[in-house]
Amino acid sequence: MDKQNKRIVLVTGATGGLGTAICKKLHDDGFHVVGNFHTKEKADKWMEERHHEGYHFDLFYGDVADFKSAGDMVKLIEEKIGPIDTLVNNAGITRDTRLVNMSPEDWYAVINTNLSSVFNCTRNVIEGMVARKFGRVINISSVNGQRGQFGQTNYSAAKAGMHGFTKSLAMEVAKYGVTVNTISPGYIATDMVMAVPEKVLTQIVAQVPLGRLGGTHEVAHLVSFLASEETSFITGANYAINGGQHVF
Repeated sequence: MDKQNKRIVLVTGATGGLGTAICKKLHDDGFHVVGNFHTKEKADKWMEERHHEGYHFDLFYGDVADFKSAGDMVKLIEEKIGPIDTLVNNAGITRDTRLVNMSPEDWYAVINTNLSSVFNCTRNVIEGMVARKFGRVINISSVNGQRGQFGQTNYSAAKAGMHGFTKSLAMEVAKYGVTVNTISPGYIATDMVMAVPEKVLTQIVAQVPLGRLGGTHEVAHLVSFLASEETSFITGANYAINGGQHVF
């Protein structure tokens, strides 16, 4: 498939560990990958690293927590690259603390970056997908949105909200050939997770029946699967990928 005919995928939070794996896998599977970034210095370093690996991605700035910024980003991408066929809502942050100590700033930062961003980005691409009778929206949630986690009322609420969004939007756009699904990873071996103290990491792994952390490449494989043409009958689903840590 030549570049002009490749499906265009926008991955938010592309410069993080999981975002990087998702971009690389989608590229390897024949998609035209467009990444979103928020911090220029990090983005420049990321692009240099990818070039050394032989990858050449289009990267666009956008504050996905802000509706206008997300909209301006989408408009620029569609002007310069083409219509967005698949949106991967991957951007996310944590501000962990018990609710009794949580500031309004910590609450809203996580809600806006992890959940409002899903609205901000999806709202700006969904009309085009509906008009073209094809689209994929893939929301990256978390096992902690399914089961809860001490010190993460903000994060768990945002991640649970993502799947509520998924289910309702899936019903609204199914007849137009647009699918909407959620992926809920457990503990994945990102730089952020691997940076925790060894004792804590050992305790985390002990909770996983498979006895290891998940790989970013495993989540990326699931993203690529849901972005494919062959998954048009899957919508409104939540895919748990957590090594058996939370089953239901």
